[in-house]
Amino acid sequence: MRIGLIGTGRIGRIGSFHAEVLARHPSVTELLVADADPARAARAAARTGATAAAVDGLFAAGPDAVVIASATAAHAGLIARSARSGLPVFCEKPIALDLAGTLAAIDEVESAGTVLQIGFMRRFDAGYAAARERVRGGGLGRLHTVRAITSDPAPPPAAYLPLSGGLYRDCLVHDFDSLRWVTGREVTEVYATGSDAGPAMFREAGDVATAAALLTLDDGTLATATATRCNGAGYDVRMELAGDRDQLAVGLGERTPMASAEPGAPAPAAKPWPGFLERFGPAYRAELDAFVRVVRGELANPCDGREALHALRVAEACERSRHERRPVAVAEFTG
Repeated sequence: MRIGLIGTGRIGRIGSFHAEVLARHPSVTELLVADADPARAARAAARTGATAAAVDGLFAAGPDAVVIASATAAHAGLIARSARSGLPVFCEKPIALDLAGTLAAIDEVESAGTVLQIGFMRRFDAGYAAARERVRGGGLGRLHTVRAITSDPAPPPAAYLPLSGGLYRDCLVHDFDSLRWVTGREVTEVYATGSDAGPAMFREAGDVATAAALLTLDDGTLATATATRCNGAGYDVRMELAGDRDQLAVGLGERTPMASAEPGAPAPAAKPWPGFLERFGPAYRAELDAFVRVVRGELANPCDGREALHALRVAEACERSRHERRPVAVAEFTG
């Protein structure tokens, strides 16, 4: 199988990681690598044994599938071009930063009858998968409370913030997707707020460094989702699920950057997670393997464009709630 990878820039570390994974995959016979910066593409190709190409050259070479890890602004256009070329595509989230762009790209895929798999890697993490099985199997009883946490150890570059879509669309969208995927329920209403205290670059970008949202699910379950760009202890991603029979935590382990104040408690993690690739490396590899199997016709698409649309609607509702300081129904955002 010949795969074209577009993007080795900021999502960056992801693009390089994907190149290494795909280059080693036993079903991938040739990897073509393109980037808006030809020098970056050349470096990635030299590092992995891939072939560097311009984007036009990559499509002209007729790959069997495309993987998109480019800058967010290019995602929708590349998805549409792949669809019109009849190519299955894997794309890192988001499809676009707005509902109109997201829907237009999905329409292109559905009209062409091709495949679009979205990179929500937490669906491929062993902990989240085990929690989903436990919750849906009734092991926790009636679910009443969910707490989702995403904490980055340090902010991204200042230039990235205005292009990111903001903390809800760029970061918490993972929590919104995993909340839906684990529980099998939909978010109906949100109440969200945020703080721009911290580095001035957040205020300058109109973004927040820390955010919190109260989410009501369609069966009455309450969930909270919090995120920050400034968690000095390390990279901390967790989900806590509580039911009337039992409770369960995802992401609570020996590398969780959390210390207990209780006497006699275990010592803090000696090697806390430094970032998302270290924490979710196996999940990123698993989602790309799943995509290869989808292209080969061995697996149904595990996360299509409509899944990204649902998560984005929740993020959009949170942004409106933060700005208007009111509860917002997700139904206010159609699509």
